[in-house]
Amino acid sequence: MTESNILEMDLLIMRRSKLELHLDVLKVLARHGPLKLTHIMYKANVNCTVLKQYLDFLIQHNLVEEQTLHKKRHKARVVYAITERGLTVLKYFRELERVLQIIEEAHKIPALLY
Repeated sequence: MTESNILEMDLLIMRRSKLELHLDVLKVLARHGPLKLTHIMYKANVNCTVLKQYLDFLIQHNLVEEQTLHKKRHKARVVYAITERGLTVLKYFRELERVLQIIEEAHKIPALLY
């Protein structure tokens, strides 16, 4: 097994933190608009049981809202949408990531020329 293959396997095994999962769900909803549970599952790459727990948390904190859509001749359909507060939180985290990248790059030691 080459070093490259080992690195790829490590990346596949790495798990996202709870914060990363919450942010991924918010990003999916911000990018794609109101979505059904299964669509969020596939786009955020989260299993159904875990996603329901995360959505409950996000709903309780007013970052996501559950909406019921009524269609003619079809049963009501539940979708999830990001709230204004959720968009604000996402904006702050994106800004924080940007600032942390700048700080990290400023502290890197320049490569020596050979």
